[in-house]
Amino acid sequence: MSSGNDCQPQTLTKPTFGEREAAELVDRVFGLKVSWIRSLPSYDDQNFHVRVSAEGADEYVLKITNSEDSQEPDLIEAQTQAMMFLSAEGFPSATPYLTKDGNIMSLESGGSGLGSKKYMVRLLTYLPGIPVAKITTNAQVLYEIGRLAASLDKVLSEKFQHPSIKSLHRGQFIWNLANVPLLDQYIYALGQNKYCAVVEQVIEQFKGKIIPKLSSFQACINHGDLNDHNILVDSSSASLESPQYRVSGILDFSDMSYGYYVFEVAIAIMYMMIESPDPLSVGGHVLAGFESILPLTAEERGALFLLVSGRFAQSLVIAAHTALLYPANKEYLTITAKTGWKHLMTMFEVGQEAVEKKWFETAQAYTHHTPA
Repeated sequence: MSSGNDCQPQTLTKPTFGEREAAELVDRVFGLKVSWIRSLPSYDDQNFHVRVSAEGADEYVLKITNSEDSQEPDLIEAQTQAMMFLSAEGFPSATPYLTKDGNIMSLESGGSGLGSKKYMVRLLTYLPGIPVAKITTNAQVLYEIGRLAASLDKVLSEKFQHPSIKSLHRGQFIWNLANVPLLDQYIYALGQNKYCAVVEQVIEQFKGKIIPKLSSFQACINHGDLNDHNILVDSSSASLESPQYRVSGILDFSDMSYGYYVFEVAIAIMYMMIESPDPLSVGGHVLAGFESILPLTAEERGALFLLVSGRFAQSLVIAAHTALLYPANKEYLTITAKTGWKHLMTMFEVGQEAVEKKWFETAQAYTHHTPA
């Protein structure tokens, strides 16, 4: 969900390749003949689901990175190497199909936009499964997502080594949760409505209560975008009444950066709230799963409410801004807004103390009983 590794407002950098042009790209760069191709929804990159005439794995995702991020090959290299590392560690992440030259990516020009822009192109293995957004989540899947978030960050932080890893220090990256105060410059996109006041309140509280505490949080590498469209699941039981799900795919590593463990659990909680019929109950199940791998400190737990609120503000404000740039993609860009504003307003109406009480009591119950 990224664009822009600095705090400047985004410019029109989204690729505009047609399906035929994308198929020709797969042939020319990767040496594979496309038998079927279709566009996939995306934030500001361009993705295509591709079937090819080849032995073995014959489905891929052609990922064409926006022109701004394409200027940072070290960053894309680090993200791709992290995906390969996680796959080797047993996580269901995609791996790249090498170019004809034996590389994991290639800088290519094309698309129908004005000017000659270059885009980093990768062909990634296609992961099967259903996005979490398309299922009715239950306590078991929320707990598993919490465990996944902690496990992913823990293994990356403790074991992943690569020369380009330093590129993950993205100080002014707008999607890093530490940078909620940078939203000030995007609020104009909301227009004059009741939501502005809530976002301004989130930003001010974040500046006063979160920023001074960052140095005391447990540092790590964050995936940074474990949302309900980036986690795929499949059902591991035949029971329609109470299906058991397992994670079958982890998508989109473009928001990876150095951060803190508590950021990842807050991001996961926020996105799992989006489609939930009982959003305020979600946090306890995700937190329990996360803390089964990596317990939070009392200070980190105390920051959760504002971190979840901060991620709501990031998602809603940046989406409103980006929709002004890409009006044709507005429906996809504002998916979160359909319920997100309501959930953020509800959190503030109910209040931090009551929301935390619900989360922490739910999580505490797991110390006596964990899901099957």
